[in-house]
Amino acid sequence: MKNVNRNIWPHALPPGAAEATPGPRREAASDLSNLEDNSAEAIKVLVVDDAAFMRKAIVDVLATDTQLNVVGTARNGQEGLERIKALEPDVVTLDIDMPVMDGLTSIRHMMIESPVPIVVLSSLFSDGAITFDALRLGVVDFIPKPSGAVSTDIEQSRQQLIDRIKLASAVNLDNIRRVRLNRWDRQAPFCDLYGYHPLEYLLTLGTTLSGPNTVIRMLANLPPTLPAAVVAVQEISPKIIGAFVQQFDASVPWRIREARDGMPIEQGTCYISSYQNAVRIRTNAEGAPCLQAVGPAEDPLNMLFTSAAEIFQQNTVGVVLTGIGNEGAEGFSQIQDCSGVTLAQDTQCCVYPNLTHNAIQQGAVDIVLDEIELPQAISSIMAG
Repeated sequence: MKNVNRNIWPHALPPGAAEATPGPRREAASDLSNLEDNSAEAIKVLVVDDAAFMRKAIVDVLATDTQLNVVGTARNGQEGLERIKALEPDVVTLDIDMPVMDGLTSIRHMMIESPVPIVVLSSLFSDGAITFDALRLGVVDFIPKPSGAVSTDIEQSRQQLIDRIKLASAVNLDNIRRVRLNRWDRQAPFCDLYGYHPLEYLLTLGTTLSGPNTVIRMLANLPPTLPAAVVAVQEISPKIIGAFVQQFDASVPWRIREARDGMPIEQGTCYISSYQNAVRIRTNAEGAPCLQAVGPAEDPLNMLFTSAAEIFQQNTVGVVLTGIGNEGAEGFSQIQDCSGVTLAQDTQCCVYPNLTHNAIQQGAVDIVLDEIELPQAISSIMAG
């Protein structure tokens, strides 16, 4: 393996240096207890769903938490847009399959005309084009309805929905941007797309809530001809990830695969895992690097970064992106100890700055860059 070039980018931080954190809409808590302690006013929520039963069910669920205040409902995207302008909610819950104006069209209009954090609650989670586009357009999260369009057991998802709305209210709205996908030739020969380079580097990406949007942007702008593979951990529902990955694969030149136990790690391929299906890097019987699925884990980012460093040593590149929580710094330190390179998305362009801010504070980050600059820096590191 080559020695990575650690000195090609000027934005490196000295150990212990801290990056300034921007001021979000509400305090971007690393956990919900922080947010609850600091939010005196109830969070104003607008519920948009065409089914009267679902509107009532969602309103009833949200009414069980005194920190949430449902200020109105709407039957379709057009009504939703009108009520956003009139009621100025802090968060919108949005269905996808609606008459007059569907959810995806609504998201496009809302983010341009009246930007607001959006939590999608939909039964169309098995449609990859819908889940991928919603996350690409910048929704905070996509939550599957428990049992279809007219659910009778929404109570099962009660706490998840309440927690997501609270976290959505703390988002840095100015940093939510849709990902514009580059055109590429799907019929191009594999040798042109991937170059058939040997696998030399492993790029590990760690993010949490609202991270899929940033991961999409990263892979859309990173050349698949690099002598590298990518393993990304992001917070995404297990019900969604299969359809999301399928559409992601059709939208960028990289091969995108859902991470599964025993998969060999191949150049030009990005493996997507979630907090519910964490992975570590291991070698198989032939000594080739592969994935080991471990299921739910308390610290999936540290597990990924540490195990990657054990196998790829100095050819490990770790990146932390937008997210809540304080995980990842320990694994980053392991990458540094093995002479790999660690990068973080600049907190000033994060939807949630906590994850990157913590890693920077711990002195575990070599390079801090805007998300637009990260792909170029990664390419330069691997070019040696």
